[in-house]
Amino acid sequence: MGSPTMPARVLVVDDDLHLAETLAEGLTDRGLDAVACASSVEAVARLEAEAFEAVVTDLRMPQVDGMGLLARSRATAPERPVIVMTAYAAVETAIEAIRQGAYHYLTKPFLVDELALFVDRAIGEARLRRKARSLRSALRHESALDHLVGASAGMREVFDVVTRVADAATPVLFVGETGTGKTALARAMHAVGIRAERPFVSINCASLPENLLESELFGHVKGAFTGATATREGLVAEAAGGTLLLDEIGEMAPAMQAKLLHVLESGTVRSVGSNKERRVDVRLVAATHRDLRERIRAGAFREDLLYRLDVVTIEIPPLRQRRDDVPLLADAMLRRAKAAHPQSPVERLSAPVLAALMHHAWPGNVRELTHAIERMVLLGRGVEATVADLPPTVTAAPTPAVPEGFGHQVQPIREVQRRYAAWALERFGGHKRRTADALGVDAKTLAKWLSDDPEA
Repeated sequence: MGSPTMPARVLVVDDDLHLAETLAEGLTDRGLDAVACASSVEAVARLEAEAFEAVVTDLRMPQVDGMGLLARSRATAPERPVIVMTAYAAVETAIEAIRQGAYHYLTKPFLVDELALFVDRAIGEARLRRKARSLRSALRHESALDHLVGASAGMREVFDVVTRVADAATPVLFVGETGTGKTALARAMHAVGIRAERPFVSINCASLPENLLESELFGHVKGAFTGATATREGLVAEAAGGTLLLDEIGEMAPAMQAKLLHVLESGTVRSVGSNKERRVDVRLVAATHRDLRERIRAGAFREDLLYRLDVVTIEIPPLRQRRDDVPLLADAMLRRAKAAHPQSPVERLSAPVLAALMHHAWPGNVRELTHAIERMVLLGRGVEATVADLPPTVTAAPTPAVPEGFGHQVQPIREVQRRYAAWALERFGGHKRRTADALGVDAKTLAKWLSDDPEA
């Protein structure tokens, strides 16, 4: 029973201390590390503070009953098996406990051997589920991260944070210029996390007017408005147990922001036209290319909503600040474009093409690079793509991010700071901490220098 090297810990809870101790001793004699507890309140505290692989609990107890203890156990460790004990007269309650997630129930009196059999079986199945989940997670992790390309310091830092917060339930805010890959990173974070087997649902907040966005997110009841011919659950319900991405959240109307804040604070949603709220279990992820603090100053975004969203903010550097990633991205995109258009003769990019890709400023970021590669695959006539196959916007003479000199024109000192900070950030591959250290300033000052906002 349990592990061959370390016996599994089991918490036995019954307000009859003598019975709890008898059962705990019997389980210990059979190879488990069982602990008796006569107070359900104490049991709740121990489950939150200590590691137990299984719980055996009576149903009828003062203060916190067996159903309450089951709920607390599942809240702290959803996969931990709970076996309930009950008198014959309370079998219906025991069955309800099974519906609520209990592993098994035993009616008193029973043999310790019978209890030990079910405890051992429950622990074995839970360990197998954890191992299987770990293997699935490793496979998902490898598969999802295969599509994330980047070796620069800035992107390595992004990938590291994405991986570390993947299993958390807290909101994540992706910020970055248009085309930097915010949606792709949100999908990857979902794919490597524990919610991967549940839905990933995305909506662009800028694509719908306020009244339609509310219905799309929260659903509506039949007859709630003209055209509502049937009840609809909404995207929050569709994403139950999974992840909901609110893209371009900076464009959301203030009234909708208030309703979203309520969802984050209460964990409930109310459909349009309904007077009832229902609980939801969904991880909220947001993305924007806007400076939300600037939007707050302009009165267009709620500060309290930003505090709720800004638990973990992941800033994706623009492509011009991580030029070392361009050849890697181009190679990956070439392979994908070839798979989509196998009739194309293009197999590789010429050296002049790579030079042009490296020198372009990429205002459209990764999305612009993707389109440029696909164009070359579609229009290329030979095995090697040439500069003539590139879009004119890429082959046009580049404008240097930092000029060699300022000539006779006097530049505002803020513009000089901004250009120099951007140049330094590019030199350090988008790694802001190293850039700030090299410039001898803190991260806040660097962000201020890089901002286009003169009041930042």
